[in-house]
Amino acid sequence: MRRPSPSRRSMTAAVAAALLAGVGATAPPAMAAALPGGTAQGSPLRSVAELSARRLATGDLVAAAKWGTDSPVDDPARERRVLDSAAGRAGELGADPRLTRLVLRDQIEANKAVQRGLHRLWRDHPSEAPTERPRLDDVRKEVDRLNEALVRAVADSAPYRRAASPCRVALAVSAGRVRRERRLDELHSTALARSLESVCGSRRRHAG
Repeated sequence: MRRPSPSRRSMTAAVAAALLAGVGATAPPAMAAALPGGTAQGSPLRSVAELSARRLATGDLVAAAKWGTDSPVDDPARERRVLDSAAGRAGELGADPRLTRLVLRDQIEANKAVQRGLHRLWRDHPSEAPTERPRLDDVRKEVDRLNEALVRAVADSAPYRRAASPCRVALAVSAGRVRRERRLDELHSTALARSLESVCGSRRRHAG
């Protein structure tokens, strides 16, 4: 399916490079050996990347559920509930609530980027628009399940995030592998990079 190029957003350079150039496929053995834990395969960072891609896939369903309705892409009330719940759950797990909140904020923004990209596509190419509308409440149940899994994965990844540079390399390799395995198009590849911006620390400041 043809997908439009979404507007460029700031993204972690290492992750973006891996997604667009397929670093995960070509990382030399020396690099893999230097990754936290020795390999990106099976690490908590790989879980974060995989769960992020699965969460992004729900963006297609949310976009279809909202298509042709007056439901906006932005839903500030639900977003606040998701972020508050994620931060609270992180505290229960002994993880960093602030970082977890940042990661889930990135996940939300990436998901909305997918929705907007698909809505642009469907407006420009009506024949590619969905003919069935999933129930938004059902989709959100899956999103909530993935949010819980992501909070746990972020908590588990704490030892892998102690040094920013090795973390970014490991995350880039993991994200590149996920991108290839899932055959992500440009819209979803860019959104995946966006969703992972804060995992290894970010210079950006979020108000939420």
